[in-house]
Amino acid sequence: MTPDPLSPAHVTLDPAFAVGPVSPRLFGSFVEHLGRCVYTGIYEPDHPAADAAGLRTDVLDLIRELGVTAIRYPGGNFVSGFRWEDSVGPVAERPRRLDLAWRSTESNRFGLREFADFVRKVDGEPMMAVNLGTRGVAEALELQEYANHPGGTELSQRRIDHGDEQPYGIRLWCLGNEMDGPWQTGHKTAAEYGRLATETARAMRQMDPDLELVACGSSNRAMPTFAAWEATVLEHAYEHVDYISLHAYYEESDGDRDSFLASAVDMETFIEDVVATCDHVGARLKSDKRINLSFDEWNVWYQKRFHDAAPGQWEEAPRLLEDNYSVTDAVVFGSLLIALLRHADRVTVACLAQLVNVIAPIMTEPGGPSWRQSTFFPFAQASRHGRGRVLQVHVDGPAHETARYGEVPLLHATATVDDTSGAVTVFAVNRSQDRALPLTVALGATGVTRLVEHSVLADADPEARNTLDEPGRVTPHAATGTAVADGTLRTTLEPLSWNVIRLA
Repeated sequence: MTPDPLSPAHVTLDPAFAVGPVSPRLFGSFVEHLGRCVYTGIYEPDHPAADAAGLRTDVLDLIRELGVTAIRYPGGNFVSGFRWEDSVGPVAERPRRLDLAWRSTESNRFGLREFADFVRKVDGEPMMAVNLGTRGVAEALELQEYANHPGGTELSQRRIDHGDEQPYGIRLWCLGNEMDGPWQTGHKTAAEYGRLATETARAMRQMDPDLELVACGSSNRAMPTFAAWEATVLEHAYEHVDYISLHAYYEESDGDRDSFLASAVDMETFIEDVVATCDHVGARLKSDKRINLSFDEWNVWYQKRFHDAAPGQWEEAPRLLEDNYSVTDAVVFGSLLIALLRHADRVTVACLAQLVNVIAPIMTEPGGPSWRQSTFFPFAQASRHGRGRVLQVHVDGPAHETARYGEVPLLHATATVDDTSGAVTVFAVNRSQDRALPLTVALGATGVTRLVEHSVLADADPEARNTLDEPGRVTPHAATGTAVADGTLRTTLEPLSWNVIRLA
């Protein structure tokens, strides 16, 4: 027997009340030398679809379809042991190294030059991380000079001799990665890291004052030093950096699916807490500057499976963190995208971790096909249609109790307006597992009068997923019954669903 629909939810949209503009960098991603993200993911010279540089063209096509913008590289935990000079020059002469972060062997066949070529081919923007774990200011400056200086010095000439006459033009740099984490090679206290980040930033800006720099925030909101870490780091670095980072991963645990579906409650609280901390430090320093947020690692990730597995044995490109995502995971994923958009005034960089194979929207088989995971679709739709300005969305509607987050609205939603075309897009998640949710949206002030599309990602089987054998099992479908009349959108959201409603 089908449960009765829920009582209706109501939303009013007005272009006069906006959160702020959407930065294209909100739709970034992350390529780390971890598992098969690089090798047999984006780079497989022997693959039938490989180009002359060894990049898989089938994967490049999917990345372009996904709509990724900024791409963070080379880590992640990997960066804290990374020797950048190992990754340049003739491939046959590059050394093999042990990677302590993932207990793997790194061949360095794919390095800085290959990454720059990859980013160009997917129309992305490089976001480079420097090693502040086992290295420091001098090595960061050497990497910057090699990558960005036009010529006339030993390091810039080395890049030219390696085949790249034009500099890579990297504008966005991360000052280390998760330096608060005891698992991090070269882990530091907040004061140690704050001083090192400040001196690195100061030196890098001497070479180029127009760089944009990201300081490490807490590895996650559950860290015992959370907020105190941000405050201490920013007391040192506030005037020398532009962003502070946030990282968050979510998974279903103990069968508590209602709390899992409400994961964005935690993400939004995390963002608001970090904003408050940044602004408090700025006020104490009497600064007119505003620090923005780089949410440069986020995703659904079943970490318990990884931690329960046997440690790596120094393999090269082992299969690690290859989570296979369900419809339920994709709905939570979409809700996390909504959370980022709802805070677009301060979250101006975000990176889905990661891009291929490793907790990724794109999967590949060595020598074989590539395919889209269920999470591919919300990201691609948000990147394509979630541009312009984010409108304030206040939901009046039903809620339910969750074990982890208390009472949570069943509708999680945001909307964007393109001021050039006037088009409006509503992104909405119904968190109810088994009940449809009627929705009315008052559109009068927006001026839109026509439904372009109502796309739904949902399935009678919430565990449905795309696999090598069935790569098209989960795809969005068109909703029925959605209509616009007399300045109001009326629709019903399927249970446990991600919805994209486009209006013109």
